[in-house]
Amino acid sequence: MDTATAETAGRVDERPPAPRRALAALCVTQITSWGVLFYAFPVLAGAIGSDTGWSTGAVMGAFSTGLAVSALAGIPAGRLLDRYGPRPVMTSGSVIATLAVLCIAAAPGPLWFTAAWALAGSAQACVFYKPAFAAITVWYGPARVKALTTLTLVAGLASTVFAPLTAALTDHLSWRESYVVLAILLAVITVPAHAVALDPPWIAQAPTRRDGGSKRSTSRRAIMRSPAFIALSGAMALATFAMFAATLYLVPLLTGRGMDTTTAAWALGLCGAGQLLGRIGYAPLVEHTGPTMRTIVILICAAVTTAAVAIVTGPTAVVFTVVIALGAARGAFTLLEATAVSDRWGTSGYATLHGVFSAPATIAIALGPWAGALLTDWTGDHPQMFAFLATIALTAAAIALLAPVARRKPVPMLGGEPPKESPKRKKSDV
Repeated sequence: MDTATAETAGRVDERPPAPRRALAALCVTQITSWGVLFYAFPVLAGAIGSDTGWSTGAVMGAFSTGLAVSALAGIPAGRLLDRYGPRPVMTSGSVIATLAVLCIAAAPGPLWFTAAWALAGSAQACVFYKPAFAAITVWYGPARVKALTTLTLVAGLASTVFAPLTAALTDHLSWRESYVVLAILLAVITVPAHAVALDPPWIAQAPTRRDGGSKRSTSRRAIMRSPAFIALSGAMALATFAMFAATLYLVPLLTGRGMDTTTAAWALGLCGAGQLLGRIGYAPLVEHTGPTMRTIVILICAAVTTAAVAIVTGPTAVVFTVVIALGAARGAFTLLEATAVSDRWGTSGYATLHGVFSAPATIAIALGPWAGALLTDWTGDHPQMFAFLATIALTAAAIALLAPVARRKPVPMLGGEPPKESPKRKKSDV
C-alpha cells in the first residue's frame, strides 16, 4: 500500500460510527412523506373529482404542478442542505408539508387546490429522496451504497402501506377528512423524527463569499456547466420519463390486451416488488463496474425490459416475469441516480450539485401523465407507445456512453473519503 493510500485508509478509519439512528429515522419519514404527499393522491383523485365536480385535468394538473415546483425548489433546497445540513431543512419541510396537506383538504376551488399542491411541491423538495440521499452520501461516505440501498428498500414500501391505508380512510371519511388525518400522521411522525434524529455532525458546504466567490463555488459552477454533467443529467431525465411512463401506463397496456383489471393490478404490484430486487442487486453491480459502465448497463436493461413488455402478450406467468424485470431495472435506476454525482465528482457540495442534476428528471416525472397520453395518441396504441419509450431509454444509454466523464478531487468530509476509486472499479469503467 502506498503512502497516499495508507493516509486515505487512515482517514476512513477515523470516520465516526455510522449514524444508524438517522438512517432509521429517514427510512420511517420517507415512507410517510412519500405515502402522504404522493401515493395517497392516486387513491383520492377519483373521489376529489366526484365530490367537487372539478375536471380530471384540473385535479391531475394540480398534482403535476406540485411535482414541477418540487423540481425547481430542489435547487435552492440543495444549497440550503449543503450549508445548514439536513436537520433544519427536512424539519422545516415537514412542517410546510403538513400545512400544505391541510390546505389541500380545505381547498374551495381548483386555483386554491393547485396553489396548495405547489406548496406541497416545495415541501417535497425538502423531505423526499433528494435531501435524504444528500444526508446519507455525506454521513456514510464510502459506505453510502449500502445505506442508500437500505433507505430505498424500506421507502419502496410507501405505496404498500399508504395506498391501502388511504383506501381504508375513504371507506369511513370524505377525501377532505382523509387528508386531514394524513396531515396529522405526517406531522406526528416526520417533524419530531427529523428534528431529533438527524443530529450527526455536518460540515457546512456553502461556498465562501470572498472577492466575488471562492475556488469551491467556482469548481461547482464549472461542474454544472461541463458537458459531462449536462449530458448525464439529460440522459437521466430521458430514462426517468421512459420508466415512469411505462409504470404509469402498464395497467392500461395490459387491460387493453384483454387482461382483467385485478390481474393487471397484480402485475403492477409485481413491478413494485421487482424494484426491491433491482435495489438489492445494485451493490454487487457497483463492485464490478465503474460509473459509466453501470449507467449503460442499467439503461439498456430498462430499454430491453420496456420493449419486452410491449412485445410479450402471454402467457400470464411470462408477462409477470417481464414486468418484474422492468421493475428491477427501475429499482436499480433509483440508486444509480442517487450515486451518479458522488461517483463522478465526489461528495463535496453533493446536495447543491444533485439538486441541479436531478431537476430535469423531476420535471420529466411531472410531465409523465400528460406526455404519456400524447404519445399514446401519436403512436396509435399502448404497445407502440411502450416501444417508443424503449427507444427513449436506449437513447439515454447512448448519451451516457458518449458523455465525457469529468472528475474532480472530492473535498474530505467527516474524516475524509478516498480521492479516487479502487483500481478494480476503475479498470472496469469505460
